[in-house]
Order: sequence, then structure tokens, then C-alpha cells
Amino acid sequence: MSERDSPDPDDIVSDSAYTASRLIVIGGGRAGVGKSVIAVNLATYLAQLGKAVILVDADPTGANLHAHFGLNAASRDVLFEGGIETLQKQLVPTNVPGLLMLPAAHDATTPPLSLRAGRRGTWLSRLRSLSAEYLVIDVGPGYTHYSLDVLLAADIAITAIVPEPAAIDALYRLLRASYRRRMRQSLLRDRLRLSLFDRTLRELGHLPSPLELVRATSKVDTQLSELAFAEAQRIRFQLVVNQTRTRTDLELGAWICDLVERHYGMPLFELGHIENDDAIWMTARRFRPLLIDSPTAKSARNIERIARRILALGASRHQSIKSRSISDALTEPSLYFSLGTTRTASDEEIRRAYKRQREIYATGGLATTALLSHDEIQLMLRRLDEAYDTLLDPVRRRAYDLSNFPDIPTAIPDLPREPLTLATEQLMLQAQLKREIGPETEFTGSLLGRVRDSQGIELADISARTKIARSHLQAIEEEAYEKLPAAVYVRGFLIEIAKCLGLDSHRVQTTYLRRMREIGRPIDQ
Repeated sequence: MSERDSPDPDDIVSDSAYTASRLIVIGGGRAGVGKSVIAVNLATYLAQLGKAVILVDADPTGANLHAHFGLNAASRDVLFEGGIETLQKQLVPTNVPGLLMLPAAHDATTPPLSLRAGRRGTWLSRLRSLSAEYLVIDVGPGYTHYSLDVLLAADIAITAIVPEPAAIDALYRLLRASYRRRMRQSLLRDRLRLSLFDRTLRELGHLPSPLELVRATSKVDTQLSELAFAEAQRIRFQLVVNQTRTRTDLELGAWICDLVERHYGMPLFELGHIENDDAIWMTARRFRPLLIDSPTAKSARNIERIARRILALGASRHQSIKSRSISDALTEPSLYFSLGTTRTASDEEIRRAYKRQREIYATGGLATTALLSHDEIQLMLRRLDEAYDTLLDPVRRRAYDLSNFPDIPTAIPDLPREPLTLATEQLMLQAQLKREIGPETEFTGSLLGRVRDSQGIELADISARTKIARSHLQAIEEEAYEKLPAAVYVRGFLIEIAKCLGLDSHRVQTTYLRRMREIGRPIDQ
């Protein structure tokens, strides 16, 4: 066996000794997109719920989590070398009750030793053995074997982007690099197919997407192709879009997840977004987590919602993905798949789907950065036009269905189903609010927003029902009093909001206006 056919020793990862601690890892992609902020505030949120949480700074090149709490870096490097007892002694209390931190040796005279994969398994096992319900690990940016292995070993793996081409390019490369890493690990005991896999990579000449590799290997080895498709389904990354400013920024996460499923054949899940907010850098200068220093800031509310979804993921242990077989991946997609809809879609649903897909693939769109070439985008746009024209013409649509689905009976339209993760999140929030809300509750804008989230109601729904401008509803939840009209109108708004949410309207408007007056806004304006 040649040296090239031999398994890479750095591919061998052992996870047999992992214990029950919940491992949440934030990493990958480009530096400077807010991964540290997410890690710090996620750990803070869990600690505020009374969970035993350890925040681990495992970024070997830019460890700086200690600065978020005004702490000193570790004096020596024990993170990767110490045993369980040594790690336990290095835990440092933070200014968040219940949150311990394992800092890195930021000021060490030599860089930390690079962990080979076999040692990484032992190291992760030691971390999981620490006394904690949750381990929140920041592995930093990049695509090294170390960072990819820790992300792939996580119970919940999170990566973040900002609405910039370089960050989106880095995300797509992270997904491809993670997939290559997963494939090599799965083929360690099959040297023949590992050699075939490496040869296919050399022939392609670049880091391929999963579907690209599936199609290439299907020509030479069916079993390898099937394995390549199955491994793509096993990678479950969660995406956070940070520093959002515009409406298209808010849509970016959903668009990217749709594109990754369509063109890579692998699942990517949107956890949420974090709005661009000066409160984040202001709290960093005060050495306090955002959720402690400015809990009512709009970015803090965004992070809380992301944290609740992560808790819901842990409770449900399930995320549904679109059903797609390897045969679908190897054949030309149907017109329905191109539009992102189903055979039961109505004409109006087809029009909406077409408008959405055109916006995603628009020339110069952020979501397609580094994913598709100009020619591929033009091909997709032509495909969308073909789907739109065909499926909105009853005669052409019936002919297309009979030609492409001759053995499939007319399907019964699917009833709308709420995603399991979202339902779990709402149930958890409802239980929490049931304990908080009583006859003496002081209703704040933040509390009204949480009640609305627990019921799965969007601001647009309340606006449509009450005819109150969405901007006024948002200002009430954010307590942006300067954006509200005279208090006589605000009182009416609060009464209508309370009715929509099933709350005591008298209590809501009385306590909210009292708070408004105490902060400085006269209620008789």
C-alpha cells in the first residue's frame, strides 16, 4: 500500500469515552463575525436559567474570551495538556453567577501544541467529564482539522456570518471542508475506497460540494456514492446571521440554508439573526456580557431567542430536513423543486415561490456569493422562468405532471405543520412565562415580545389584525418611546395588543404607561 493510500493519522478520532455533558461549539468561517459574543452570551443565558455552565476558550490562535469579563488570561497552557483534575483547578469564576470559565494561555511564551486527532478525542472526553450541564466552546475561526473535528463532535455546532461576501464565501468553504473531513473519517477502515475518494478529489482539482462528489463517484463506485450522500446528511450545522441592518439581511439566513440544501445536498439550519447594535461594543468596553449589561437591547433579545431555540434543540433532539434521495441528487431536479414548492402548490403559491427564488438568485445577490458562477446563476434564472411559465399554464402543467410523474397519484395537499423545534421552543417559553406572569406583573416591552414569541405570533399578524403600524408595535416592544405617538394613542395600542395576546388589558396598559412615565416620557402628551 502506497503512502498516499494510507489513512492520515490525523483523521483518527475516538469518541467512545464521551460523557453526558451537552457540548455546544461555536467556530468556523471567517474571523470577526461575532462568534465570541455569541459564545459569551449563550453561556450567560444558560447560567441565568440556573444551569451549570462552563465556557471554554479553545481558540488556539486568538483566545480572548477572558477580556469579555475583565479577567486575566491563563498563565500557562493547561487546556490541551492537563488532566481532569488540572482542568477543574483552572476554572475561573466570572461576573455571571453560576458561570465558570476555562481560559486559554493568551500570554504564553510559546503557542499551544497542536493536537492530533487521537488526542483530540481524549481531550474532548476530559472536557465532558467536567462538572457541568453545558460546555460552551469557542474554537475560533478557520478550517483546521482541530476546529473541524471539534465542530463535528458537537451536540450543537454553530457558525456565524455577517452580511458580507467574504464571510459568506468562508461559510461555504467551511461546509465543504467539514464534508471532506467527515468523508475521510468514515472511510478510515476502507482503504480501497479511501484511495478512490482521494483520487476523485485530485481529478476534480478543488474542494467539492457534496453533490459534486456524489455525482463524480457515482460513475466509478455506487457504494461510495451512496456513502458520500449519506454523510452529507449527517452534518448538522446551525447558522446565525450577525449585524443585520436591512430586510434582505433578515432573509439572508433562510436563503443560504435553502441554497445549501439545493446545491450541496446537506442540511443547514437557521438559528436566528442578531441586529446591528451599538450596545454590543459598549458592553464589551465595560467588561460585561450583553445580557447582563444591556438585557433590554434589541441585540440582547435576538440572542435570547437564539438561546431558546438551542434549548429547544436539546429538548427535541430532532431537526426535520427535506426528504431527498440519492436518485434525486443524480437526476435533473423537477420544476417544482426548482421553485422550492410541491406538486400540490396553488397558482398563488407558485407566484410567491417564483418571486422568492428570483430574489435569491438575483445578479449580485449576497446569498449566491462564491456558491455559483455567473453562468450557473443565469441557468438557474432561466430554469425558474421555465418553471413559472409551465406550472401556471393548466394544460402545460398537466402534461408535465403526466410526463414526469406517471405512476404517482395526485397528492393530497399537505396540512401545515409546525416544525418540532419551534413548537418545543414555544412550549418551554410558555412554561417559563406561566411562572412569571401573575396579578402583580409589571409588563415591559420585552415581556410583551416574549409573550408574543411564545404564541408564535409575528408583529405583522398583530398589525394586520389591529391596523396598528408595525413600526409602532416594534417601538413598544423595544421601549423606544421617542418613536411613539402621544400616550393617549399608546394606551389604545396596548389595549389592542393585550387582547391579541390574551392578557389583562388594564394591567398591561397601566404598568407599561407607569414605566414610561418613570423613565421620563409624560403620559399626557
